[in-house]
Amino acid sequence: MIFMKWLQLKGWELGMKRRSDMRAASLVFSICLTLFLLVSVQSASGREIAGVTVPESLTINNKVLVLNGAGIRKKFIIKVYVGSLYLTVKRSSVMEILDDPGAKRIVMNFLYKEVSADTLVKGWNEGFAENNSSQELLPLKDRIRQFNSFFVTVRKGDEIRLDYLPGEGTQVWINDTLRGSVPGEDFSRALLKIWLGPNPPDSNLKEAMLGNSY
Repeated sequence: MIFMKWLQLKGWELGMKRRSDMRAASLVFSICLTLFLLVSVQSASGREIAGVTVPESLTINNKVLVLNGAGIRKKFIIKVYVGSLYLTVKRSSVMEILDDPGAKRIVMNFLYKEVSADTLVKGWNEGFAENNSSQELLPLKDRIRQFNSFFVTVRKGDEIRLDYLPGEGTQVWINDTLRGSVPGEDFSRALLKIWLGPNPPDSNLKEAMLGNSY
């Protein structure tokens, strides 16, 4: 009788242990599944840089573009904007990107409290001059002036998009409002060189746009 009770007790303890192990395994599985789903959702929606969600892909005129790279434009220690480059296919070479005839997008999501229109225009002019030869800039003079006229003062949370569409030109969007368009693949190439040329305003951002770091 005592022996039977001892067996029952041991069986009960063994059952309890098995049920406890099953609950622990179920808990671990649930945690792993939750983490997997969170990572999947984050990957699908994009990466986050300085509080800005940067999509991994987007569509322009029914053409899918993929994120080539993104990073933060800094001036000294000040974070000015998150810059992102989108191409039809990922590329790591500056020349491959400049020679790519496909659609492109550069996005600037501003982090700094305010950047005036004059400051933007000054930055564009310096970027064009420092990364393009005088021979390259000469035929672009009027188009650069046209491009500069599209800009207004931007503030934290504002977004500038620069879309190159083959055969149409470079569209300037500010907060989903089309400000204007500049024709020419040569203009698009000169504009890209502001970030990817030999004297970019931020070499770390250049490397990030090339996909070398984030």
